[in-house]
Amino acid sequence: MTVTDDFRAARDRLLELREDYARAHADFAWPRFTEFNFALDWFDALGSDPVRGSQPALVIVEQDGSSTRRTFAELSARSSQVAAWLRGQGVCRGDRMIIMLGNQVELWELMLAGIKLGVVMIPTTTLMGRRDLEDRVERGGAHWVAVGGANARKFDDVPGAYRLIVIGDTGAAAAPERDALDYADSAGAGADFTPDVPTAADETLLLYFTSGTTSRAKLVEHTHVSYPVGHLSTMYWIGLEPGDVHLNVASPGWAKHAWSNVFAPWIAEATVFIYNYDRFDASALMEQMGREGVTSFCAPPTVWRMLIQSDLAQLQTPPRKVVSAGEPLNAEVIGQVRKAWGVTIRDGFGQTETTVQVANTPGQPVTVGAMGRPLPGYDVVLVDPATGEEIDDGELCLRLDPRPVGLMKGYYGDPEKTADAFRGGYYHTGDMAARDADGVITYVGRGDDVFKSSDYRLSPFELESVLIEHPAVAEAAVVPSPDEVRLSVPKAFVVLAGGYEPGPEIAEEILRYCRTQLAPFKRIRRIEFSELPKTISGKIRRVELRHTEQVRHSGAEATGAGGYGIEYAEADFPSLRD
Repeated sequence: MTVTDDFRAARDRLLELREDYARAHADFAWPRFTEFNFALDWFDALGSDPVRGSQPALVIVEQDGSSTRRTFAELSARSSQVAAWLRGQGVCRGDRMIIMLGNQVELWELMLAGIKLGVVMIPTTTLMGRRDLEDRVERGGAHWVAVGGANARKFDDVPGAYRLIVIGDTGAAAAPERDALDYADSAGAGADFTPDVPTAADETLLLYFTSGTTSRAKLVEHTHVSYPVGHLSTMYWIGLEPGDVHLNVASPGWAKHAWSNVFAPWIAEATVFIYNYDRFDASALMEQMGREGVTSFCAPPTVWRMLIQSDLAQLQTPPRKVVSAGEPLNAEVIGQVRKAWGVTIRDGFGQTETTVQVANTPGQPVTVGAMGRPLPGYDVVLVDPATGEEIDDGELCLRLDPRPVGLMKGYYGDPEKTADAFRGGYYHTGDMAARDADGVITYVGRGDDVFKSSDYRLSPFELESVLIEHPAVAEAAVVPSPDEVRLSVPKAFVVLAGGYEPGPEIAEEILRYCRTQLAPFKRIRRIEFSELPKTISGKIRRVELRHTEQVRHSGAEATGAGGYGIEYAEADFPSLRD
């Protein structure tokens, strides 16, 4: 059997057991290759198939209604042409290439071509500024930068021994000293591509910078199997099947984009559907979903929260597979979508460092608020951070014997951080969780975010889940606020829903609501109406809010143009005083 046959057999076994979680988790074994190239061994095989090759692999619809459509055969041929052209320009196996593009067909062409050629790709969001780009060029050791013409000038003052490849609008898009290549020239290259050597499974394929919610972004190293093969688990979580049309709302440059806009759907032989827009419009998104026949939909909690603000019923043929990842999803959102669409959003948990580790999988009862059970191929345990013992309420870790295929190689250029993450025979996620008697795992929070109040350990997510059930609350983030008596008390930073104005009346109402929904030791004691600081990928940076509270209560002066917002406390309202 070929590696293609082995990969297909593993894929087909998961498809067969798509709604039989117990057997899938017990029976599944990762295919373990010494050589594998996703684009050559898998995607090209799909492209050459008489039936599958003619099916749509990628559909991109623009806000004005125009679209770009590519079949598996067309993308297979075009990516070979791009790989041949890149080789002709001096791009070599192992060269590191920043890819900084939006959702445009060239992104997928370059991803497949890079895999074929053996390029180490560094996906990067188009929103990056100079400081972040300098960091990526330096720490990533970039030899090449593939960038859209509109963003090429961002690299004018970014030092480094790299060469630009500019996609579109090359007239005055790059500084002359950069000697930029014009990607359009690749159309004149030959269509045949033959790899120089077989691709070793442990060769580096991707370098992803994390979003940096609690510290400086880490640089995660993935191989030609850890994502291309590892995302078998992601396919299983979503429930993707051949012929599905999958929409994943994620920006290019982040790992989730590769999860569900490249590997998982194409492993399943499904269509990747993209809708590009300047500003999120729930009605327009659902209109396109209906027009294109979207059967599978993945969105982060932020998008789900915006969707339920609109009329979900306008989508008359909603997708039958709906999932969420990035941060835990609150029960209120799950309930509203179930009422409107008749389907239950299934949470999944993974990291840039891994594929999906824990999730609610198809056909299984969903415990609302829980992230589910370990995925096939993952041996998940909870570990006491102090003693290293396996318990039912601790840090979520992965056993390394056997090592799951969907796990990173390590943190690139940082052996100390890598050794710390892989200590004691486990991979340590840094996330805290709890497991019930049925083996269902519930997310508690980042180890950095969980805090103590009056000696009780509190999960921000649990408190935020209660807050968001109040109709006036659109988003919330809870952090510890220093307190002389209790050490710290829970404080909520709240973004109000449309139609509500910040002030003492709504603050009192929300605090009173929390009193009725939470045990006394968990109560929100302080509230502030404020925009929430987020990473560029949309995750809440509670570390900034914690720092704000530490500075505020240390007596230091507020910094920045806006200073501190107005804080409301239970003690401010006679009806809420203990």
